[in-house]
Amino acid sequence: QVQLVESGGGSVQSGGSLRLSCAASGDLQSMSYMGWFRQAPGKEREGVATINSVGSRGYADSVKGRFTISQDKAKNTLYLQMNSLKSEGTAMYYCAADRIWWWLSANYAYWGQGTQVTVSS
Repeated sequence: QVQLVESGGGSVQSGGSLRLSCAASGDLQSMSYMGWFRQAPGKEREGVATINSVGSRGYADSVKGRFTISQDKAKNTLYLQMNSLKSEGTAMYYCAADRIWWWLSANYAYWGQGTQVTVSS
């Protein structure tokens, strides 16, 4: 019913920036809440940032002040601007959507395939 496709990942030097995009398609009318998650090798998936339909945002403590989540509803696209990247940011990044606001908990109904981000020191 809903498809999510991430893009924008790649390799970047520590301290650099990347902008991730998540293109959504399908039945999106009830998908009021979205989020970004990441998972590093050997670690659990963790919430990074979330946003609701009116633009309220939430962030993990580890990325506050450095990452910004935003959305363009007209284009059905979610973004994650990542600045001052650290080596700990190396992970597969996923976007997620649901009609329930799960905040940073990984309970969203729809998920993308992920885009890899590698931060080198």
